[in-house]
Amino acid sequence: MRRLRGRFGIAARRVAVRPHLPWHWRAVSIIALTGVSLALAGWIYDAGRQFAGFDRSVSDQESAALRERVSRLETELEAARRVANISDGQIQMATATQERLAAQIKTLEMENTRLKADLAMFENLADGPAGVEGPLLSQLQILPTGVQGAYRYRLLLAQTGGKRQQEFRGVLQLLGTVQRGKETAIIPLPLGEGSDGGLYKVSFRYFRRLEGSFSLDSGMRLERVEARLLQAGVVKASQHVVL
Repeated sequence: MRRLRGRFGIAARRVAVRPHLPWHWRAVSIIALTGVSLALAGWIYDAGRQFAGFDRSVSDQESAALRERVSRLETELEAARRVANISDGQIQMATATQERLAAQIKTLEMENTRLKADLAMFENLADGPAGVEGPLLSQLQILPTGVQGAYRYRLLLAQTGGKRQQEFRGVLQLLGTVQRGKETAIIPLPLGEGSDGGLYKVSFRYFRRLEGSFSLDSGMRLERVEARLLQAGVVKASQHVVL
């Protein structure tokens, strides 16, 4: 009796009665409950952002609009850069062309001045200076080339009077007065190819223009140049310039 009372009486242990569910149904229930909780949390989060003035869909639209605007601005910037590069190239070409034209104009102006001087000289020769007959040397020019000790020369040879029908044959000689240190000397200037010992053979009937170049040794300073036209060792005409 005591055993029965201890097992089924007031002093007996309490027993909990629970319904029996398989474990996989329990797992499905837990997953479903978790999903509902996450969905509810997401809805509450979006609702809170909208309530605070932040709408994700609106933000995405604005971001897309900004990206489109940035892309358009980059395209316009690239086009502007291409135009700028083309403009720079055109400016450089125009500048180079302008410089070439300026150099050509300067050359033509110098040539025009020289031709005018030649024309005036030829008109005087055609009339024949009073009391002057025979070969004439004029318009002697000595021009530095920009290189140390290098010069260019120009001169005009012509015949006047009744002997213009005969061809003149002779030699041209340039004598330079140079200074080296404290010494001064007169030396024949080399006239390049066609010259022999500083003498350049020339022949003409009416007139002839001569141009050429010569160089001095290092340390020489040119002070004066005299041009002589000789025939059979006799000076027929001369002219000098002081530098």
